[in-house]
Amino acid sequence: MRKGKISENVLRRSVLKKIRIHRNEVKNGADVGTDCAVLSFGADCDVMLSTTPVSAPLKDISDYAVHMALNSVAAAGAEPVGVMLSILLPEETEESGLQYMMERAQAVCDICGADIIGGHTEVVPGITAPVMNVTGIGKRSTTQEYSLQGVGPDQDIIVSKWIGLEGTVRLARSCEEKLRARYPARMIGEAAAFDRYLSVIPEAAIALKSGVCGMHDVSRGGIFGALWEMAQKAGVGLAVDLRKIPVRQETVEICEFFELNPYELLSGGCLIMTADNGEALAAALAAADIPAAVIGRTTDGNDRVILNEGEKRFLDKPKTDQIYNVSAER
Repeated sequence: MRKGKISENVLRRSVLKKIRIHRNEVKNGADVGTDCAVLSFGADCDVMLSTTPVSAPLKDISDYAVHMALNSVAAAGAEPVGVMLSILLPEETEESGLQYMMERAQAVCDICGADIIGGHTEVVPGITAPVMNVTGIGKRSTTQEYSLQGVGPDQDIIVSKWIGLEGTVRLARSCEEKLRARYPARMIGEAAAFDRYLSVIPEAAIALKSGVCGMHDVSRGGIFGALWEMAQKAGVGLAVDLRKIPVRQETVEICEFFELNPYELLSGGCLIMTADNGEALAAALAAADIPAAVIGRTTDGNDRVILNEGEKRFLDKPKTDQIYNVSAER
């Protein structure tokens, strides 16, 4: 199979078809475009669960993994409560490295208002880089079931901040020496500091108070992958203006250097939202110093269209994330 997330066809054929739900407590389980499970135990509050595995350099892995798991919880309309960490380490890992991973995980949790509530740590023969699997846990009022079920036709599509943020951070940090051959240190340093934008918890909280209909965090597969997943889950079409999708110049330059498509690049830190009045939602986010842009609308149909200066193309199923096309990230 190809690197990265398995394809939608494989997911449906070899994973989802093998799952059977028997418990009444499971309100929402595994599905295409669904990043959170929803459990209800008869009270007025649902429990949200999301899990994500990340492989990355030891010094960065906790930031990427914890943010990714908690972003999925926030995008489901829930308040993040805690995380559970499963950490697999190569045999050559020093104890000081593990201590650093935990310090960074705690620092991200402090920022996000979540606690580390458990997990497992093991040294595994044969692996060459740390692997961290994070289960994000959140709570959501049963009276506010904001999820992709709220996405419908004739809604504005809004994105927060910029696409490609997490991929840009990873490439700027892991390939700094290569990039210095073309770009000034200041630009590379700014790109490497995009990790300050990786949480979508603030914009999700504002969106819940500002007329949002549905949310989906942008992660592996980039903005194109996330748009497809959102539309597939909701059963709607899309008409998106490519020129309105916000992207930082640092991302453009780094993608050009490695010959990558920024629209298919790891985009943790960016949130897709739909609303009946997208400009009002974007204004509410801007008032909190969170950049946001209306990039298109959902449609009543199945066509997922990307418009670019009069040209029209149809969105494809999500592809392998562009990050895997750079050897330093393998």
